[in-house]
Amino acid sequence: MTVMQLAEKITGTVSRSVNPHGLERRLEQQIKTVRSRGHYAGAKCALILGGSASYGLGSRITAAFGQGATTISVGYARPPQDEFLGATGWWNQVYFKRAAERAGLTVQNFNANAFLPSTKRLVIDYVRQELTTPIDLLVYSIAAPKRVNPANPDEVWRSVIKPIGQTVTDFSLDLEREKLVEQTVAPATPAEIAATTHVMGGEDWELWVKTLRDAGVLASNCKTILFSYEGPAATAAIYHDGTLGRAKRAAEASARRLNQGLAPSGGEALISVNRSAVTKASAVIPGFSRYMMALLAVEQAQGTHETVVEHQDRLFRDMVYGSQRQVDDQGRLRPDGRELTSATQRAVEALLPTMTPEKFTTTMPGYSAYRREFRQLSGFDVPGVAPEFDPAELAHLVY
Repeated sequence: MTVMQLAEKITGTVSRSVNPHGLERRLEQQIKTVRSRGHYAGAKCALILGGSASYGLGSRITAAFGQGATTISVGYARPPQDEFLGATGWWNQVYFKRAAERAGLTVQNFNANAFLPSTKRLVIDYVRQELTTPIDLLVYSIAAPKRVNPANPDEVWRSVIKPIGQTVTDFSLDLEREKLVEQTVAPATPAEIAATTHVMGGEDWELWVKTLRDAGVLASNCKTILFSYEGPAATAAIYHDGTLGRAKRAAEASARRLNQGLAPSGGEALISVNRSAVTKASAVIPGFSRYMMALLAVEQAQGTHETVVEHQDRLFRDMVYGSQRQVDDQGRLRPDGRELTSATQRAVEALLPTMTPEKFTTTMPGYSAYRREFRQLSGFDVPGVAPEFDPAELAHLVY
């Protein structure tokens, strides 16, 4: 047996390594969390677009192990090749499939670009040929850097994380060098705003629903949900009032249009405004890591911190399929309400001025929690798991 000793590598805010066994243990823990809360009535067949990580993976876990649903996931991650051990999302899909099949559940993974028409056809063919139950839950949880215009393959839209109408300066964590660094971001151009909306808005969500309905594989009472983010005042300039926020407003307009078509047959399109979380996508948002560090420090002191899978299980168990819906004046589900309580936000706002490059130390409140959560996204710093892997295991894995 030849065992690889895994060296963790972080470049700035990007993890470039993976510990597969750590990801497997972490997935087992998330499944255990959902199972401990018991079974609840929900979907029979769930399609998760972006099901390989973060809120998409959390949604898939609660659909399968909370609701007992068949789950189909579309993820897009590099598989192992040569010396490259594979991306986190690829391993999450592999280990989810293994766990679901051991539990007697039907499960299917597609490693494909969700934006492409060919991927939509793959899913339709699978449902038609392999399943007897149509899709009655469609989760849209995609964060992507680019999208090809489906009407013009020569045009590629690229999303940007920029403010609108103003220059923003904030501090972000450089996890490689363990320091806070100042970032100044210029305002987006009109073309960048439009491109980001094409990528991160609701256009592709609407295309998925239309394509599945036209193909006859969507249940008449299907629920579909897209995840949004509102956030506090501290992140508003770069997110809510920036290009990403503009894209989310477009997605909310998509939800209203989708509801017009789904509601008559008992279906619905939902927007869920989710809480802030340490994810690979959020780590690159300027200023977000500093806010998240303060939030973790406050929530740990309050005993109110909620993991992604706990958040998603509560969302689906209580709000999507339960009787405890918390909605705002726009009809959006608001599971982020716990984060945005006045007590929590006052405590966060008191901490933020102390978090500057000059005052930063690795003992600063919230830093160790943030770093641990970030490392665990790639399978490192998971209790009881050594940083090693036997490449021979690859021969026995099924995607």
